[in-house]
Amino acid sequence: MKIAISGKGGVGKTTLASLLAMVYAEAGYKVIAIDANPDANLALALGIPLEVAEQITPIIELQDLIYERTGAKPGTIGGTFKLNPRVDDIPDRFSTERSGIKLLVMGTIKGPLAGCVCPESAMLKALLMHLILRRDEVVILDMDAGVEHLGRGTAQGVDAFVIVVEPGQRSLQTARAVKRLSQGLGITRCYGVGFKTKSEADRQFIRDNLPELPILGFIDYDEGIAQADAQGLNVYEAVPQVAQSVKGVSDKLEKLLSKEP
Repeated sequence: MKIAISGKGGVGKTTLASLLAMVYAEAGYKVIAIDANPDANLALALGIPLEVAEQITPIIELQDLIYERTGAKPGTIGGTFKLNPRVDDIPDRFSTERSGIKLLVMGTIKGPLAGCVCPESAMLKALLMHLILRRDEVVILDMDAGVEHLGRGTAQGVDAFVIVVEPGQRSLQTARAVKRLSQGLGITRCYGVGFKTKSEADRQFIRDNLPELPILGFIDYDEGIAQADAQGLNVYEAVPQVAQSVKGVSDKLEKLLSKEP
């Protein structure tokens, strides 16, 4: 199972990514969680202590490794370097593990990534292609509101593109834009998850305004999520009722995917 999660900033993408990772890990699957969000904090959402999280070096900042694998110094634009560097050992060598989940922090290229011909871009794209197309673990990809990290070939290996949305017009607008971008890469299995809903009216608002996006479920607003964040706790373990909602999301996703050709 390879799941990419996107949506407007602040809607709960990282929280959902951590929760889904925990659901699959608890079910006995090997899980790799990828933090490809510019505001990287998936480590904390997984319950990795702050002092450990702060020591994680994003893959994009491993300059010696990038030079070794691509043959070009990071920051080089154009020129000659390997477009398909070796990356198969990176998940095991450079991940941080928590509760059976391997976390990889990708990092962000300073400047526009789309169309960037540089060693960092080659490394990131090769690593994502390896993780999505060649590894047999469950892969959960926490992204921003774009699809820049995914090339067309990699994107088509994603089993599901999950767009997180809250009951508000800006979030809905972003969800529609993300769906268009993902479809442009050939991703046809796009689903939504409602977050921070407080009533049936909120849930219906999302359904009515996103008829083109099958909704996997809703994670209602819960003060426990904010409290867990403030204390650096894993939401899945700290707020059992939220964990149950996410299990429902996971179950529906698997049922829908089983019906796909």
